[in-house]
Amino acid sequence: MLKQFEAHFKDLGYTEPTAIQTAVYEPLAGDQNVLGLAPTGSGKTVAFTLPALANLLPGDGTQLIVLEPSQELAIQTSRVMRDWAKLLDLKVVALTGGANVKRQTERLKKRPEVIVGTPGRVLNLVSDRKLKLHLVSLLIVDEADDLLTGDTLDTVRSIAQDMPADVQLGFFSATDTPILHELDQWFGQSVTRIDVRQEDNTQGTVRHGLLQVGMGKRDQMLKRMLAMPNFRALVFFKQANTLRQTATRFYHEHMSAASLTSDLRQVQREKALQDFRLGRTRLLLTTDVAARGLDIPKLPAVINYDLPTSVNEYVHRVGRTGRMGEPGQVISLGDDHDLRDLKKLLKETDYDLVPLYFSGRTLTTEKPVAVTPKQAATVKPSADVTVKTPKATGVAAGEKPAGKPNTSRAKQEPNPSKKKKHKNRHTKNKGMRKKWRDRDAQQ
Repeated sequence: MLKQFEAHFKDLGYTEPTAIQTAVYEPLAGDQNVLGLAPTGSGKTVAFTLPALANLLPGDGTQLIVLEPSQELAIQTSRVMRDWAKLLDLKVVALTGGANVKRQTERLKKRPEVIVGTPGRVLNLVSDRKLKLHLVSLLIVDEADDLLTGDTLDTVRSIAQDMPADVQLGFFSATDTPILHELDQWFGQSVTRIDVRQEDNTQGTVRHGLLQVGMGKRDQMLKRMLAMPNFRALVFFKQANTLRQTATRFYHEHMSAASLTSDLRQVQREKALQDFRLGRTRLLLTTDVAARGLDIPKLPAVINYDLPTSVNEYVHRVGRTGRMGEPGQVISLGDDHDLRDLKKLLKETDYDLVPLYFSGRTLTTEKPVAVTPKQAATVKPSADVTVKTPKATGVAAGEKPAGKPNTSRAKQEPNPSKKKKHKNRHTKNKGMRKKWRDRDAQQ
């Protein structure tokens, strides 16, 4: 590690590198192609940042490209890399979809050494000849298990093909997928596999709970959780429509919640994420756009409003809590059938799924005991005594007034046994009609 990096490493409060940071530094700095596998929250961004920046030359144009699956993760990574790059007088520019293209093009004219971006925007700028890749010496593909799927795989390969043939490759992921065993076939180079998932000890204690709640009552359950002191959570939805309905309901009810979806403008997305990080909002409602890589310090809980359908999806969602030794809580909502399916899905993993119950203002693993009618009858209710203060009449409480007793009280209080008779207009008219009929008959 460079001396500048060692000093900054201590300034940030780190005592020693994590397992992935130690394992990949020498291979990446030594021009090897690397696949790094490590748990979520284990410091993978710093793991590839330090060796990658160490080989760059200031002022020599774009030499490093880092690809991220989402705008949020690209912006987050660019900030981390910029913090280290300024120590070596290197410039970092973020290129993300949804941002102003003209501004990004203007920044490229300053010839930054490092580009962090989403594959679609990077390829568009390369196709428009605004971004030139002929000097790139290293390509980092972060969250590789996600980026190397479907159409995105073709986009990443197209970007790599515009680089020199001997470009160094680095792939990083928290989960293993079949394509990560076929990287040499897809990219034409052999890749050294480094897996530290069993050696890593950066994960804090995370409890995985199952809370039985029907679909129609999940919004109400979120409101009840907000009553818990210091509670904050990232809430994952499967469908954007369901998310919008919940967000709209919470907005009208002035609940402390914000939404983060792919259809929002980048400025809105950044504000929602920033407000949540700073504690201005206590619930961040999102789809899986926020499931990967996002670092939210000391996040207490993750809630699965809609349950994930794959193991990798669950791993990345729950990886937002319990980072860097902090404790965390995962709360999966669903009916009995949903929770059984989740247990089957995760039965081959090491996750210990425990039933949760909401009692009072706390989550507990102890099932509340139902009180039977007989038990309820044996409990003597405490009598509520209401003391009426006498009106200010110049007489002390408890004393009898002097003089003659008030004899008009009987007149004032009506006798409940004597009810006032109301005249029935219909009956009166009925008698008159009979009288008229008799008179007509006589005539």
